[in-house]
Amino acid sequence: MRILFTKLRHIGDNLLITPAIVATRRKFPNAEIWVAVRRGTSEILAGCPEIDRIVTTARPEEGRRTWKDFRGDLATLAEIATTRFDYALELGDNDRGRILSLASGATVRATRQSDLGPGKFWRGRFTHVLKDGGGTHQVEVDYGIPRVALGLPETPPALRFDPAATQPWDGAGNLEEGSFAVLHAATRWPGKAWPPERWREVLRAVLAFTPRVIVSCGPSTREIAEAKALCEGLGSRVVTTGGTTSWRQLAWILGRAAYYVGVDTAAMHLASAMQCPVVCLFGTSIPGQFGPWKSPHIMVAPAGRKPGEEPESPGLRDNPRMLRITVDEVVAACSSARKMRVRNP
Repeated sequence: MRILFTKLRHIGDNLLITPAIVATRRKFPNAEIWVAVRRGTSEILAGCPEIDRIVTTARPEEGRRTWKDFRGDLATLAEIATTRFDYALELGDNDRGRILSLASGATVRATRQSDLGPGKFWRGRFTHVLKDGGGTHQVEVDYGIPRVALGLPETPPALRFDPAATQPWDGAGNLEEGSFAVLHAATRWPGKAWPPERWREVLRAVLAFTPRVIVSCGPSTREIAEAKALCEGLGSRVVTTGGTTSWRQLAWILGRAAYYVGVDTAAMHLASAMQCPVVCLFGTSIPGQFGPWKSPHIMVAPAGRKPGEEPESPGLRDNPRMLRITVDEVVAACSSARKMRVRNP
């Protein structure tokens, strides 16, 4: 049996499908599981050994694709089209994933009705079209398709990043387990950002009960500069990864950290996968849909939306809801989170 999952979305979205992949492997231990994701997002799946093969496609944004990307996409399409699949499960809510599902020639092809758009073109090309994924969390939504198509158990397991797949990071010297926290303020979504001066206040405050803090960030020049600025003047107890860590290395750090504090991003989901207690700030993101899954956590979010304020959406450019989150709320959550960690024997 050969099964294809497609989710051509962002990095963090890849981790959210690992419960479905783990459940599939448990039910079909001899199946060959393929996953199709966006190019540049696959490394975060390195901790999911249940996957046999990962194939990639280019980013869809106009102006960022090259002829090399086009050739790579054709090669991926050809590889899928010439491989016999029994199941194709489209989880990404886009036509590119649907094309790959159709090209797979799978006997069973499944997607959600909400994914199909206004026309009927795709409806007749899938054997299973779910009206909804079931549940409200994105993990449950993604899990609904394979649950029905493959007959999986009702409840999804936790996110998956195998500790054996992590790689040590020595950028901060000896990191004694549980003696440090990870702070990740970086985000490419302006609506998820929290003011740097508030993060600085949080850093100063948590140092009263946290021996060390590692400020994590991505490899972009902007994120590296922002992380460096947060660390300035706080001494050797605060260091930054400088955007140099791989996902395997960040997973290793998070697996040893006392707690994680940051915004809704791939690093937050990775902390959840490593069962690191999470303090996550939610403003324009929807906590019930994108919060930590089956791991210890505290979600810090405004109680409600003010009259006239825009609806919750990760795509907002302004962050009035984020600005209503106070430093004291975040510090208090960090103090509580450090007591939630279950240390390895």
